[in-house]
Amino acid sequence: MKQLDPQDFLALDDELDDAERNVRDTVRAYATREFLPQVNEWYARGELPRDIAKELGALGLFGMQLTGYGCAGASPAAYGVVCRELEAVDSGLRSLVSVQGSLAMFAIHRWGTEEQRQEWLPRLAAGESLGCFGLTEPSSGSDPGSMRTVARRDGDDWVLNGSKTWITNGTTADVAVIWAGTEDGIRGFLVPTGTPGYSATAITDKLSLRASLSTDIFLEDVRVPSSAVLAPGPGLGPALSCLNEARFGIVWGVIGAARTCYATALDYTGKREQFGRPLAGFQLSQRKLAHMVVELTHASLTALRLARLKKAGRLAPEQISLGKLANARSAIEVARSARTMLGAGGLTLAHPVMRHMTNLEAVLTVEGTDEVHELVIGRTVTGIPAFR
Repeated sequence: MKQLDPQDFLALDDELDDAERNVRDTVRAYATREFLPQVNEWYARGELPRDIAKELGALGLFGMQLTGYGCAGASPAAYGVVCRELEAVDSGLRSLVSVQGSLAMFAIHRWGTEEQRQEWLPRLAAGESLGCFGLTEPSSGSDPGSMRTVARRDGDDWVLNGSKTWITNGTTADVAVIWAGTEDGIRGFLVPTGTPGYSATAITDKLSLRASLSTDIFLEDVRVPSSAVLAPGPGLGPALSCLNEARFGIVWGVIGAARTCYATALDYTGKREQFGRPLAGFQLSQRKLAHMVVELTHASLTALRLARLKKAGRLAPEQISLGKLANARSAIEVARSARTMLGAGGLTLAHPVMRHMTNLEAVLTVEGTDEVHELVIGRTVTGIPAFR
């Protein structure tokens, strides 16, 4: 009988094609060799070096699910596998790829003009430039339609005023996709970060996603030309479509974090002896490990199904909500259980589990809280919206 892989119990990676497996192996090897030895230091210092963007760009990971303009046109599963393998090292790495490719680049690729695409996408794909995505505000998180940032016409220009918060890479980005209310409705604007009136400050007191740059953005009479406006008409739909792209990456990414936590607990309990036997030999330990295997398997099945639906052009936003809700919950349950199996040592950076666990607290919130996704699913199955 074939030996089962403890980290892929149902051999789900057999469902990947050759290209997807090649991407998996390449990114796993590179991230393990180049990023893993440094990630604890990044986490402790609360930083993610800017040069990493060029490395990820050279690997072709930015906007890899898009086509043209230096983007690979890879399958949804290939992009998902990349998110999984990066987040197996740290959620900050997956977040960088998600924000760059699924938010900033997707917004330009899907909703920008041809001139905007030609100007920004090749540089963003190569990691020569960084983008950020300004939607969330201090007073509007789950309710982005209530944003207070505004844009008013002034001749042929637009003038933006307002603020955004929890924006990844706001201090290092070269271009910010800023969503603002106009007299006609919400519009998207491409704002080069060197524009007078644009400023950003780092959020330094966070206890999660420390190997990621979270910032506050301030817009004070920021003047941009009419050519900076994204192509679609007013409305929140274009912004939400970008969030769905990022949520898809999270569905896959959290599996990587959970897999690392499970593998760490499995290895530790197999070596650590108490009461004359390895911890893995106790029934309660095996119960926890079995639960982790089930959660990881269910999450992987969900991610793979969503990838196939996406490739077929049949993936609905509500299905992404289900995946984000279920997989983020499963991942943090695995991380919390793994932490208990490591004892006091699990509280330190000697093991990756606590770092992943705190990161996953943020992942539960970003791109839609549990409550929002529950309401999305509830509205879908009942036909009754309950957001208000």
